[in-house]
Amino acid sequence: MPEDLPSLLLVDDDVTFRTVLGRALVKRGFAVTSAADVNEAVMLANQNAPEYAVVDLKLPGDSGLQLVVLLKQLDENTRIVMLTGYASIATAIEAIKLGATHYLAKPAEVDEIIAALYRNDGNADISLNPKPPSVGRLEWEHIQRVLIENDNNISATARALSMHRRTLQRKLAKNPVRN
Repeated sequence: MPEDLPSLLLVDDDVTFRTVLGRALVKRGFAVTSAADVNEAVMLANQNAPEYAVVDLKLPGDSGLQLVVLLKQLDENTRIVMLTGYASIATAIEAIKLGATHYLAKPAEVDEIIAALYRNDGNADISLNPKPPSVGRLEWEHIQRVLIENDNNISATARALSMHRRTLQRKLAKNPVRN
């Protein structure tokens, strides 16, 4: 790994996505190491603490939120972008509280990811959605928030929502409802 390039840890369980994004980041001047799960990422980060990290939220085993905590414990200056196809307000808030620099929903362009890695401030000029979210989207986000509050325990979340565990599992298996 070249010494003069900024180090970036890319963590995503989708091999194709990880490979394509990794190549694009190398072309843009990063020394990229990649991992498919939290355990592999922690092992790589312990060998060489990354300056930057792009972390998928939904990983096999522990979630990307757990990895944000571990990376920040290793080096509080690591700039982390949480990238996910399962974006919700609850997970965005948690990612930022835990130390992520930014949170992006997939699909995201490489240049958008790089801009998020370097961005220090919020954007007061961001366009607001004139339409309120659908009832289905609100339900999905509420389930995500309660799931986080229960440490991703399906049974505890189902009890908190007064919902049968299998019904909750079916709802979680679906992709998030679009706005």
